[in-house]
Amino acid sequence: MVSRRFLAGVVVCAGAFAQQPAWVAKSNQNAQLLIRLDAKYGPEGASASGQPGVDEQISQPTAENQRKSDADVASARKELQARLQAETDPLVKQDLEILISACDRELRSTEMNEKTFLPYMNVAGLIFSGEKTLLDDQVAAARRPAAVVRLRKYTGLEPGFTPITKLAQDRFRAKLNTPGLLGPSKEQVEKNLQNTSTLITGLGVLLEKYKLQGYSEAYAKLREQLTEYDEFVREEVLPRARTDFRLPPAIYQVALDNYGVDYSSTDLAALAHTGFTDIQKQMTEVAERVAKARKLPSSDYRSVIRELKKEQFGQQDILPKYEATLKSIEDIIRREKLLTLPERPALIVIASAAETAQQPAPHMQPPPLLNNKGERGKFVLPLATKGAGGVDLKYDDFTFAAAAWTLTAHEARPGHELQFASMVERGVSLARAMFAFNSTNVEGWGLYAEWFMLPYMPDEGKLISLQLRLLRAARAFLDPELQSGKVTPEQAMRVLQEDVVCSKAFATEEVERFTFRSPGQAVSYYDGYSRLLEIRQTVEKALGPKFDAQKFHDFILGQGLLPPSVLRKAVLAEFVK
Repeated sequence: MVSRRFLAGVVVCAGAFAQQPAWVAKSNQNAQLLIRLDAKYGPEGASASGQPGVDEQISQPTAENQRKSDADVASARKELQARLQAETDPLVKQDLEILISACDRELRSTEMNEKTFLPYMNVAGLIFSGEKTLLDDQVAAARRPAAVVRLRKYTGLEPGFTPITKLAQDRFRAKLNTPGLLGPSKEQVEKNLQNTSTLITGLGVLLEKYKLQGYSEAYAKLREQLTEYDEFVREEVLPRARTDFRLPPAIYQVALDNYGVDYSSTDLAALAHTGFTDIQKQMTEVAERVAKARKLPSSDYRSVIRELKKEQFGQQDILPKYEATLKSIEDIIRREKLLTLPERPALIVIASAAETAQQPAPHMQPPPLLNNKGERGKFVLPLATKGAGGVDLKYDDFTFAAAAWTLTAHEARPGHELQFASMVERGVSLARAMFAFNSTNVEGWGLYAEWFMLPYMPDEGKLISLQLRLLRAARAFLDPELQSGKVTPEQAMRVLQEDVVCSKAFATEEVERFTFRSPGQAVSYYDGYSRLLEIRQTVEKALGPKFDAQKFHDFILGQGLLPPSVLRKAVLAEFVK
């Protein structure tokens, strides 16, 4: 999974590590229209991307700023449409269409949300993300003091700034009496309240770690303001929260569109149910081999997985074991000529408690792609999460040898980390790197990367790789069926714990993802994976014995983050011919 904290600000400086084609330079001039809007309305994301001059700035989540942003996006769209009409280069035209589609998605999402929901904000999460992007080992030391300036602005200590907690309260109250607006999901609000103290503590740890001067006043004020904000949430937001987590169908469809899902939810669910059964059959075959080799009493894949999970890494061994697995995978990639590896090494880290509160699933944090000076993306591995009532839940799904194979393949190499490292080193147009981004094209590659690495894994690794593919199939039918009311959260938990063999911690994280954290996102893995397999099968049929996996994969990576339908056209028009 790729963390989407600030992907609105992620851009690539095409040509920083590679010769920039003339069409890319021209396309990037068009993209600057939207890049400037990111810096203006989302400076936290812009600084995360490496844009200079915005580290001390903060977003202002007011209704007036939202109206200005919508007007500016609409104006940019009009200009981009005019440029499209005049453009003759087919690649620049394609990128203009990507930029226009990005404008359309943003405007449609804003309009639908404003018509449907009360404007509730997770302020603690917003502030932690804005600070964390500057408080990182890979951020230049000279940039980190901007986090203190940003914190003073968030808390209203800087002249001309209103505390962001007050802005959030005012915006919610201004819409409170508007007929027909829905409150946030009750589960979402309770989870945010549960996470506040973890995020505050995590921010304090970071401010102290980097020995920043003058943060104490603003940090103390933040603690006070977030305590007051949580009281406001309990007294005024929770009573308006909806107990039914399901999104209105039109809103759920917008979410699917924004994540790049190009199947209908009904068709994808049917495909995933079939895939789920087929994957279980494959798991049965592998489990029988593992059980025989290990002399286990049962060859049922569920029993075998539970036996493998008993071989947990010690705390101090987790990173060394993952790093060793990464080296083994890279050796296989070179030996089998599967693709071209980036020059920079991959990076794996253990998530802090605050990072886990923000994103409780394994994920890849993208590097700054603009003005990149050697910074790397990070595969971030969480070890625990919290269930209802704040009960600690520990994962046993990621910290054993068999699991390290497929998680490394997905989040590091040849999956997400490699995608972004390749873009940094090769240079990709801004439109393809930033504005074409969606979960389907990114997560599809991650799951596809697991698929083409599976034949080279030991049988134990193959079994867990198939288990996680089973999970992605389950996501593709559980997410829409939860939203339609066909299944309940309790039934989803049973499928995940009993058939997919997830820990309670992992199953809890997954159901939270489907119901309130990011409904619609989870189906994108199986969607994108299926589309990439379709593209590969078409190419293999067309080229026959001339098919070269390394050239095919390098071509795919060289296209940036094109959605599957556009990628298919590029593959057939350029690669096959």
